[in-house]
Amino acid sequence: MERVLAEALLAQSPDPRALLNALCRGEASVERVETLRFLLQRFEGAGAGQAALPAAAREVAAGYLVPLLRGLQGGDPDSGAPGWRRRVLRAAGAALRSCARLAGDPPLAAALAADALRELERAPGAGAALAVLAAVAPCLRPREDAQLLECAAQGAVALLLDAERPARAEGAAALVASLGQGGGAALRAVWDALAAPGTPCGPGRLGPELLVLSALAEKLLPELGPDDADARRCAHFWRTVQAGLGREDALSRKRARHLLRRAVQVSAERGGDCTCDPREGTGPSLFWWSEKKKDELLKFWENYILIMETLEGNQIHVIKPVLPKLNSLFEYTVAEEHGSWLLHPSWLLCVYKRMFESENKILTKEGILQFLELHEMKTLPFSPEFCEFIVGPLLDALSESSLYGRSPGQLAGSASPLGLKLQKFFVTYVSILPEEIKSSFLLKFLQRMTSRHWCAVPILFLSKALAAIPRCKALGPEGLRVLRDVIQCTMITHQILLRGAAQCYLLHTAMNLVDVEKVSLSDVSAFLTSLRQEESLGRGTALWMELCEWLRVNETGFGPPALCDPRGLPETSLNTYVKSLVQEYVKSPAWERESCLLPDWAEARLTALMVLLAVDVEGMQTRSSEKWRTQNVLRMFLDPLLEALGKLGTNAYMPLLRTDLCLQLLVTLLHTCVPKGAGTRDDEVCSLLQNLVMSTAESVSQFILRRLTMRELQSVVDLDRCHLYLTVLTELVHLHLKAGWKRGNPICRILAPLQNASIRHLQETDSEQKPTLGDQIQRVVSMATLAAVCEAGAQQPVLPLDALDPGPMDRFLSAFPLNQTLQKPRPEELGSCPPGVENGSVLEESSPPQGWGRIAAQYIHDQWLCLSILLEKYHSLILPTDGRALEPLLPAVQKPVQTLQAALHALSILPSQHVLPVFRCMKMLVPKLLTSAESLCLESFDMAWKILSSLSNTQLTFWPNLKAFVQFVFDNKVLAIAAGTKGQAYFKIKEIMYKIIEMSAIKTGVFNVLITYCCQCWTESHVAQDSLSSAQNYSELLLEACLFGTMFRRDQRLTQDVQTFIENLGDDCAANVVMENMKREDLYVRICAVKFLCLLDASHASHKLFLEDLAVKLLERDELVSQARTRCYENSLQHRLKNRAWQALLVLLPGFDENFLNGIIGKIFQAGFTNNQASVKYFIEWIIILILHKFPQFLPKFWDCFSYGEEKLKTSICTFLSVLSHVDVIVQNVPDKPPVLKQALLVALQWCLSHNFSVRLYALMALKKVWGVCKALCAGECATWAAIIEHSLGQAECMQGAGNAKRNWQRIQEHFFFAAFRPLQDYGLEAIFYALPRLAGVPEEEWIALGKFTTFTDVPQDAGSPWYLSGTPLTELHPGDWSQQDTGLSTVDASSQGEEADVQKKIIPWTQEVPDSDLGLEFQDRAARLGKSTSRLIVVASLIDKPTNLGGLCRTCEVFGAAALVVGSLRCVGDKQFQRLSVSAEQWLHLMEVKPAQLVDYLQQKKAEGYSIIGVEQTARSSDLTRYSFPEKSLLLLGNEREGIPAGLIPQLDVCVEIPQRGVVRSLNVHVSGALLVWEYTRQWLLQRPGPG
Repeated sequence: MERVLAEALLAQSPDPRALLNALCRGEASVERVETLRFLLQRFEGAGAGQAALPAAAREVAAGYLVPLLRGLQGGDPDSGAPGWRRRVLRAAGAALRSCARLAGDPPLAAALAADALRELERAPGAGAALAVLAAVAPCLRPREDAQLLECAAQGAVALLLDAERPARAEGAAALVASLGQGGGAALRAVWDALAAPGTPCGPGRLGPELLVLSALAEKLLPELGPDDADARRCAHFWRTVQAGLGREDALSRKRARHLLRRAVQVSAERGGDCTCDPREGTGPSLFWWSEKKKDELLKFWENYILIMETLEGNQIHVIKPVLPKLNSLFEYTVAEEHGSWLLHPSWLLCVYKRMFESENKILTKEGILQFLELHEMKTLPFSPEFCEFIVGPLLDALSESSLYGRSPGQLAGSASPLGLKLQKFFVTYVSILPEEIKSSFLLKFLQRMTSRHWCAVPILFLSKALAAIPRCKALGPEGLRVLRDVIQCTMITHQILLRGAAQCYLLHTAMNLVDVEKVSLSDVSAFLTSLRQEESLGRGTALWMELCEWLRVNETGFGPPALCDPRGLPETSLNTYVKSLVQEYVKSPAWERESCLLPDWAEARLTALMVLLAVDVEGMQTRSSEKWRTQNVLRMFLDPLLEALGKLGTNAYMPLLRTDLCLQLLVTLLHTCVPKGAGTRDDEVCSLLQNLVMSTAESVSQFILRRLTMRELQSVVDLDRCHLYLTVLTELVHLHLKAGWKRGNPICRILAPLQNASIRHLQETDSEQKPTLGDQIQRVVSMATLAAVCEAGAQQPVLPLDALDPGPMDRFLSAFPLNQTLQKPRPEELGSCPPGVENGSVLEESSPPQGWGRIAAQYIHDQWLCLSILLEKYHSLILPTDGRALEPLLPAVQKPVQTLQAALHALSILPSQHVLPVFRCMKMLVPKLLTSAESLCLESFDMAWKILSSLSNTQLTFWPNLKAFVQFVFDNKVLAIAAGTKGQAYFKIKEIMYKIIEMSAIKTGVFNVLITYCCQCWTESHVAQDSLSSAQNYSELLLEACLFGTMFRRDQRLTQDVQTFIENLGDDCAANVVMENMKREDLYVRICAVKFLCLLDASHASHKLFLEDLAVKLLERDELVSQARTRCYENSLQHRLKNRAWQALLVLLPGFDENFLNGIIGKIFQAGFTNNQASVKYFIEWIIILILHKFPQFLPKFWDCFSYGEEKLKTSICTFLSVLSHVDVIVQNVPDKPPVLKQALLVALQWCLSHNFSVRLYALMALKKVWGVCKALCAGECATWAAIIEHSLGQAECMQGAGNAKRNWQRIQEHFFFAAFRPLQDYGLEAIFYALPRLAGVPEEEWIALGKFTTFTDVPQDAGSPWYLSGTPLTELHPGDWSQQDTGLSTVDASSQGEEADVQKKIIPWTQEVPDSDLGLEFQDRAARLGKSTSRLIVVASLIDKPTNLGGLCRTCEVFGAAALVVGSLRCVGDKQFQRLSVSAEQWLHLMEVKPAQLVDYLQQKKAEGYSIIGVEQTARSSDLTRYSFPEKSLLLLGNEREGIPAGLIPQLDVCVEIPQRGVVRSLNVHVSGALLVWEYTRQWLLQRPGPG
């Protein structure tokens, strides 16, 4: 419209100077500047004749346009500038260019350029200078202004490469491209600056540099010209191209591919040989060309470019057929006869890098697998680039967990294909590495592993691959330290089993790769302490024995210790080193103060580990008859420790640090020596160590007694020592209990003094003054000591009830004020405590400094721990309400209401990690008070659940607290009382039950705790001949357990698969032996429920009622799922629920009698009519077969199922025909078989005439089976039917119909349900839960193998009912053999196609045209920067209303390179329907807004510009599209969807074009019509103007 305004102004005033001055006044706006631009271009097009025009042009340039550009470029040009500013900049630049051309002599362009160059050096004015230079550069003269052009080029390149001002890079790149197009000195200056030696190629400048290179491709890669301007000979050029091929943004990759294609095209056309500057080393050049090998090189580069181009699609079905061509690249790249590289390997690595960084993870995995197979399939020469690539991009790509999933068809627990390939790759690649490279490569690889955070799955398989590398001397002390850092990387993962397995493999890696001559035993011991013994390095495991063997073999081969080792221990042998290690450990510095912090446990762990390793190494070298040598070695190692421990009780002046170290080592030795795994219980070393420790028990116990009772612990730091002493005391108690508790033993002798002293300290109160810190610490120590004494007493044999005479301690604890808190000491006392208790934790972990709140919480925790033991001891004395005695003997026991209220208060003040003993107290109190104090019990339920919910992310405390919570809420007595009253407690318990089930969907294993505990309680009550009443009232729990199972996310399934893979390794992986399987998987919920149901006896009345109630609920749930609106597709949650329900019904079936079945048989038959998945149908059919076999009286109801009309039954009748196929089982208990068999024949024959092909197949199958039984049992009575039946079956066998009829008949006969399934013999848990689901195609996570039932021992097996543990031959069948579905057309694996096979290729425009020198054109936006080739076609769609049509047109116009698409409103671009059809085409196509009311003016304007206005409409004079020739400047006007082109616009058209039609419908969709004409225009002009593609 600005052009129309300019024409109107010219018509009113012929004076150009006046017009220009008028436009230059006022605020700069888009309309004003664009009108000025059109006006100047009009003057420029009119030619000379206006004398005042040059002067006016100079005035406009100097007085208006240059200041305008400076003002607009005051800030960063790309710092979020609005669109209007960009339009003003473009228009102002074009106007300035027109002024330079109109100014005449002296040349204005040169003067403006000179001024701009001076401003270019100043940072604030660089943006404006770039804009001015870009505007006037096309006006500079090549010869006269050569120096000016060269300076401008140098300045622009300098800005382009300036990393400190990246915002100027884009403008500088456009200027450089514009200057370079002129050639000559400017081009040489640009090229010299870009290709200067040592020029960096950082990510910040790569994009602009690629833009410049692609814009100057025809100049720098000329088809004819001197070699000095040939970019092919420059190594920096090729490095830039390779870097561009690996960029994340598609635009840079496109430019790099264009440069590569251009270089190859020029090389082929120019001929001759060409070699770029050689790269460092002896490898080939980055690029070379030889006329002798032209064909091979062309083939290589064509395939290479095709692969890189195809990878842009990210569509695996398009990419996979191209990948075989990647193998051919290696054939061209490697000279096998010479064992060297012909072409530089970095080109191949660019392909793999692009695949690794793809958004499509399937493509990434395919690329990694292909790369890992390289050295397995081919012998490739060594290349440093390959080493760098493995350490860099490959390792980064391997960090993605999803890549390690199983392949389709692999069973759960199978090894990851990628993991196996990775293992083979490392074995092969490291073995071919030169020895001088191997060590540095592995060290770099490990160092790179430590530079990132790893998920559990990738670090596991990487560790496994490293462990598979053959033994070699590759790693020294630095490598061992890096391996230790890698182990620390595994600690951040939450999957404990995978973490432990990774540690095992990393230890294998160390044993295989460490050069023992370069590392010392100190280095090895420091490395071993980084492994967690509770997760990986457990004594007695196969890994432990391998480590002992490794130490034995290399015992005398280890290197000397490092000079910086502070201990300086001799290491001539393992025994010498360990002996010195213990001596150095036990010895303490003489200057040590008494108030020191507790030592770190790390040194104790190191010393204990090395002692036991050395003893076991000695045991491996000793024959069984010389075991005394092993004992002597252990005694030799521990003599310093035993000597120190023996003096603890008598030497009061022994340094505190030494006592702490000795006791820490004692505890650690006892914990570490316990062997893991089966068959290691009677360990000689463990027994000997325990005997040695027992010999010092007297001295140690006296020391503990003195320290705990004589007020020697006075500071906050001493609390950690208190815990250490109590831990030692507990260990000594366990040793004496194991050896047989005897009165008078050293521990027994100190328990009473400990108890009395602790009570005395707790009873001491001073009301006159505030207690000191020492007093408070002693109270904490005394309460903790009482808790330890109570626990020790609880482990002794239980006394008879008549001997329950409360002692002084019991009476004291029962009367002790509960929840009594400690008074906070004075600040100056707290301030005097040594800061930083972080290395003194008895939990052997670093912990933050203890605050007084934590100390007080521990104090209350110990109170409740004592009380929980007291309540358990005197549980028979707990009353159902508070006793009326004035002075009860045991107040806490005999006043349970008061105690429970105190427990609620304790829950409100205690941290969540300290509530476990309170839960245990509630377990004893709630059953007694539920009837009399129900509201108080409900409050305890709510409070406890609130605390438990807050613990869901705290692993260490959650599971013990959950177990305690379940034990007191779901106690069998509590359940029975609540069910008896049916009060609020009953419904609260059910509410909590469903909350626990809901939590299980988020946290795996929660429901397992609940169902296991309840089933164990009910099983015990069943053994005691209980009525099972509580289970009957909570049958919903068993119902939910039978149906339980969550749908996991893909990452969760992957983690479970990998855990199963590790578990399947068994004892070969030490993590399986060290860590106990907690059986928290979801399937154990169903296993527990099923095993419990198998224990029930239907002859017991209460059991029978429970079974029947559960069966009814299962049928109701199945019916509810069937009626749900959610579609029950295969393997959906609905499908799985139905599957589990019918599996449970099969388990319950033996307990059903005729009366109960008579009530539910209708529901079972009705389920057969429901549209179910295959697995559900098999279970329903199986149940019907078993019911009819056991109760033939239900056969009339079965025959009734066939009496419905065919339309109603449709294909559901196949279920009952499948049942009929097992008539041999059904009639076994029928006395009079012929009538039943005749009825079966009649039914089968009737359905053989069905219209449905599937029904006829099943009917024929049933007919064949029934007829076989008839011939065997009653041939004479059925002889009259023999002819017709034999004829029918014969026709089926000789079926010659079209399609798959004969093949399907063969398949149904081979189907496992008819050929191999035996309903009676196969009845068992293995067939129900494993074999049949597997054959039916149910997901593997639903399969439950028989071994899972046998290994789950929380619920016992019923030895009297072995039926459910019987095996089945169905497990030997393969699922693929019995698929009922047609496999369809055979497909060819894309990866197996040959290199010459045709492949799908997406069209990508390659033409990178020179950026238009007229920077004011509106089309120089995204598409112009892409180098997109556009035509002169304009499509006008202002009359179209629907966003879908506009979106489709936008995509069509962009694909065929239309110049612009005109729409009625640009707001349509934001419409979702538009975007769904346009697929981002609006970002690459110029869109204009012309409202329908403005169309007449717009069409007239375009007609004045030389466009032919073409209407897409059927008129009396319209031309046939097939005969019409489009002018180059064509404008297509499309009509409205309903009315077409309005009659008022028809006169504005130059021609109407119609599309010839053959059909009856009179019109096409407007988008389709427009697309046909756009393509026809493109076809005509593509033929006339052939391009490079």
